Amino acid sequence: SRKETVICKLECVQCPFSEMPVLFKQELQNKEAKEGKQVKLTCELSKPDTPVKWMKGNTVLHASEKYEFKQHGTVAELIIRDVTAIDA
Repeated sequence: SRKETVICKLECVQCPFSEMPVLFKQELQNKEAKEGKQVKLTCELSKPDTPVKWMKGNTVLHASEKYEFKQHGTVAELIIRDVTAIDA
């Protein structure tokens, strides 16, 4: 079976069509953080270990010193380090 990619973003979340679509059990919530600190964003999916693509607007985020991605079963996490106003 092929794996779907789920896009987690603040405005709108869409899953590709498939035999058994992946649904959000917990959608991404806005979080507040102080500049220079870090913030963790999470979303929970209906299927474990589904590949997740994190986006800000139309830009795909890639793992770096600023962005860290984690996934534990159905929970996907994005950690943003050294938060600035641009990250809003």
